[in-house]
Amino acid sequence: MGIILKPIDVVDDITQEEFTEKYLKPRRPVVIKNMARKWPAYQKWTMDYVKEAVGDVEVPLYDSKKADPAAPINTPTTKMMFADYIDLIQKEPTDLRIFFFDPIKHAKKLLEDYISPKELMGGFLDKYPSMFFGGKGSVTFLHFDIDMAHIFHTHFNGRKHVKLFEYKWKERLYQLPYATYALEDYDIDNPDFEKYPALDGVEGIECFLEHGDTLFMPTGWWHWMKYLDGSFSISLRAWDKSWAVKAHSLWNLTVQRKFDDIMKSNFKKKYMDWKEKVAVKRAEIALKRGLPRR
Repeated sequence: MGIILKPIDVVDDITQEEFTEKYLKPRRPVVIKNMARKWPAYQKWTMDYVKEAVGDVEVPLYDSKKADPAAPINTPTTKMMFADYIDLIQKEPTDLRIFFFDPIKHAKKLLEDYISPKELMGGFLDKYPSMFFGGKGSVTFLHFDIDMAHIFHTHFNGRKHVKLFEYKWKERLYQLPYATYALEDYDIDNPDFEKYPALDGVEGIECFLEHGDTLFMPTGWWHWMKYLDGSFSISLRAWDKSWAVKAHSLWNLTVQRKFDDIMKSNFKKKYMDWKEKVAVKRAEIALKRGLPRR
């Protein structure tokens, strides 16, 4: 059977009423083709433009290797000047990515180049929206966003392959306890079902983003992304109206994260080994019980 991936809904344009009824309320992803075509960024945001705008800034870079349990969370693999990194991803494949760095803080004029889709929904959060850069072949591991926000993720200058899974599949995806990401020992693009049988039968959604495409990812959706070209994206985040979701976000960002940081710091590999064993056990139980219910 394998992992069952359906194509995502794709629309050119969408009204607030249609967006609310079809995607926001039921929390279903959708790709909106024309939203960013109204932005100055659609024409302006080339690699050379962002390189010149951000300037000479050192940036942290991350690769696709499994995280070192002895290292603090989000420890970069290496650092590089932003301009040199942009040159690198234009020139050749690399698994180095930029995240947890906001180029817009260093280039305020980029704020003028995009428009938050307030005609579709309210609650937008970021003063400086997150931008993500990756070289051809680089992968963002399977996770959901810790703040449980709705995401409008717009891609530029290339193609990106995205796989999405509803939050209810978390146990079958081998979610690590006290974390918002999955076991890093399997490749969701080519899983070993004998070693990770709970993945067999997991249902998700697949899409391929091109320049100017905007992906709406509702709160809690797991996502895996692969850069098919050296390229970059911007994510605009908005709160869900549900107080339960807001409480979940607060728990993730405070109690859960702090507890996880303390345990990692004190017990390192022993703690990570325990987390991985629990993730496998939970996945086996969910598979045996036929969870989640359809």
